[in-house]
Amino acid sequence: MEPTRQVRVAEEFVRRFAAAVRGAQLYSPGHPLVRRGQAALAESASQLLADQSSATIGVLGQELIVGELPVPRSRDTYGEFIRRLKRVGIERIAIDRGVTPEELSTLVQAVSHPERAMGQTSPGAAPADALDALAGLTHIRVGRIHTEERVETSAADIAAIRRLYVEASTVAEEVWESAQRDGTPDPGEARNLVEQLSEAVAQNRSALLALTALKEYDNYTFTHMVNVSILTMAQARALGIDGALLREFGLAGLMHDIGKVRTPADVLRKPDRLTEDEMVVMRRHVVDGAEILRRTPEIPSIAPVVAFEHHLRSDGTGYPIGVSRAKLNLATMLCSIADVYDAMRSQRAYQGSLPTDRILEVMRRADGHQFDQHLVRRFTQLLGIYPPGNLVLLDDGSIAVVLQIHAPDPHRPRVRIIMDNKHRRLVTPIDLNLFDPPDDPAKTRRIVSPLDPAEYGVDPLGYL
Repeated sequence: MEPTRQVRVAEEFVRRFAAAVRGAQLYSPGHPLVRRGQAALAESASQLLADQSSATIGVLGQELIVGELPVPRSRDTYGEFIRRLKRVGIERIAIDRGVTPEELSTLVQAVSHPERAMGQTSPGAAPADALDALAGLTHIRVGRIHTEERVETSAADIAAIRRLYVEASTVAEEVWESAQRDGTPDPGEARNLVEQLSEAVAQNRSALLALTALKEYDNYTFTHMVNVSILTMAQARALGIDGALLREFGLAGLMHDIGKVRTPADVLRKPDRLTEDEMVVMRRHVVDGAEILRRTPEIPSIAPVVAFEHHLRSDGTGYPIGVSRAKLNLATMLCSIADVYDAMRSQRAYQGSLPTDRILEVMRRADGHQFDQHLVRRFTQLLGIYPPGNLVLLDDGSIAVVLQIHAPDPHRPRVRIIMDNKHRRLVTPIDLNLFDPPDDPAKTRRIVSPLDPAEYGVDPLGYL
């Protein structure tokens, strides 16, 4: 199916699905409008599955994704439908070819009236109970929303998050250019971007953190803005910060370097190390950033503080020179950790990128002096020594992708072995919890080192 037709068919299916749910909420099951809406949905499903054996509908933030395609929409076209799916606990629906009108009707009823799906007469059915009514369907599978990060990640999820990340870098560039052109960044663009990223951090933190480590995005300035925002919010959320305050932290992380729009291009883009005079010019960006953000409407007050402080250290070192704080703001400390971490792992002309284990070791050596030791420890537990999406070599010679961090022991994550000890691809990858002691102690596995996925022709995200 051609991409333009795919988008059209996907949009039509979502439109029919939303209309069927809306009709079922308003009228009784036997009402002609309800029957007509469900017949239209069945016809749309047939078209959607004409050229594919299965289709997946996912919710990502305030967007609907069908397969790998976002559903185009004008403002809030599907807002109520998305909220309804979230309310009943649905984040992903997989529909297989052969789905019957009866199965689609059951799905619509489960979304529109959970109590009816459970055969109840009062509206007291819990969403999880209502979704159990769908468990017996042959051609429909539903993924539930969990209070914590997703347990399973589909290819559609990864594609959607990858697309979100690429778009985020583009929006960051637009925010940067508006600051250069107008003297202040576009606050609406920035807030919308952080809103989407904060949703993604909440829904699928591992995949998003894995994307921040990819080297395929070569525009350092804008990917660094996005990465620091994501890493700052991930840390904040792990500390229990959520809602509007989480987004303020994310916006401060996104804007932490905005003062560099005033830095001369020959200094900002110099491929070699800066001279001391050039460093004086570069260090000015923290003052410029604070000034720019103080004049920008709708920017939370924490953003200029973080822009000014993010190169100050707990021991009084850093810059602006001569400025000291008895205690740095929490948002500043989280942003500083994210900033240093992302800068050290990024490939620069004068500096090779460092693996996470080396970076964290450097940051731990500065514990209590440059960085708060508690926050560095929490950051290590969040990312692990080998973050999700890393390709790693195990001590038996096999190669694996890191799936999930084990916070009590960041050296021993959950991995998926994809190559044997002769580096041949496994037909069926093997999942292994490195933190679980095996029956035979001699079979204990550990990670030896990270690997470069490009050298092995591997896209680690495809294995998450």
